[in-house]
Amino acid sequence: MKRRKLLGYAATGAATTAALAACSNNTGPAVQGDSLPTVRWKMATSWPTSLDTLYGAAEFIARRVRELTDGRFTIQTFAAGEIVPGLQVLDAIQQGTVECGHSASYYYIGKNPAFAFGTCVPFGLNTQQQMAWLYQGGGIDAMNKLYADFNTIAFPAGNSGVQMGGWFKKEVNTVADLNGLKMRIPGLGGEVLSRLGVNVQVLPGGEIFLALERGAIDAAEFVGPYDDEKLGLNDAADFYYYPGWWEPGSSFDLQINLNAWNQLPTEYQEIVKTAAAEANVQTLAKYDVQNPQALQRLLEGGTQLRAYSPEILQASQREAIALMEEMASQEPSFKEIYEPWKQFRDSIRQWHAVSEFAYSNFAIAPVLQSIQSP
Repeated sequence: MKRRKLLGYAATGAATTAALAACSNNTGPAVQGDSLPTVRWKMATSWPTSLDTLYGAAEFIARRVRELTDGRFTIQTFAAGEIVPGLQVLDAIQQGTVECGHSASYYYIGKNPAFAFGTCVPFGLNTQQQMAWLYQGGGIDAMNKLYADFNTIAFPAGNSGVQMGGWFKKEVNTVADLNGLKMRIPGLGGEVLSRLGVNVQVLPGGEIFLALERGAIDAAEFVGPYDDEKLGLNDAADFYYYPGWWEPGSSFDLQINLNAWNQLPTEYQEIVKTAAAEANVQTLAKYDVQNPQALQRLLEGGTQLRAYSPEILQASQREAIALMEEMASQEPSFKEIYEPWKQFRDSIRQWHAVSEFAYSNFAIAPVLQSIQSP
């Protein structure tokens, strides 16, 4: 494999995203005046501090809110487990234990399966399409109608880009190889793999390594090379699969207790939304810079990169479509989001087929050849 050539091409894409992140560099206060109140909030997160991009997104929001309010509005961030476990952030917000949190909506599909759309769904929207749906396609409003049932309002506050397909202790080439496999994977991706025979586990990021290393699970997915390396997953499994078809453009949310939100002055509400939007762009830019570098290190350290076989991808896509159609027929709130989302997906894919994808398929062909060469 021509690894250096592969990662050189990947870095080119990172530069484009990083340029977008440079759009917002103002650090001065946006509001001034003694009439504005002093506000102190706590933010629980789903991330350990070692994940400096995800946990860093929460810290970024807190810093920008403090800067833009000249120190009048401060938010103290807490890692997973410091106030509540990483998968109980929304519960803490709903109950008013904390005023806000940074998490992924699909962790809470047990409350309502439609929460998956706020993060991503299998074979769904890529990052650019997800942002278009959220900001201009009615996605934020649709998700906040759902969040309101849990006394919460939320705003996009980070995106990982398309994720990797996970770490495996042994190679998986056929659907039969998945049968009985114990794998950490949340969201609807886990539901799809369960239908293919996988024994699905849902664990917060900080617990994945020990479970994989000690054999409690046989495989695990998290985000991508940078975060996976931070968690040490490469020390627990040898085979690293792509693409992460269940997470083609994962969004993370700033979730806010609705009562606390309504008590904020309008000026502070606008600043919070601005800080979240900045974090959304900055987080994606960081991942697009960090992931190529981390993948290079992983490959040099002995990680075996593998592509999912067409058989696994095709079977997974069939099950994903069937699953979402079933959920839409059974759950009105899922159908309410799914039907317009599906129309948006089909429309933007038609456009991207003659724009983004046509260009990318040509430009990235040499990279694909280098990945597939021995």
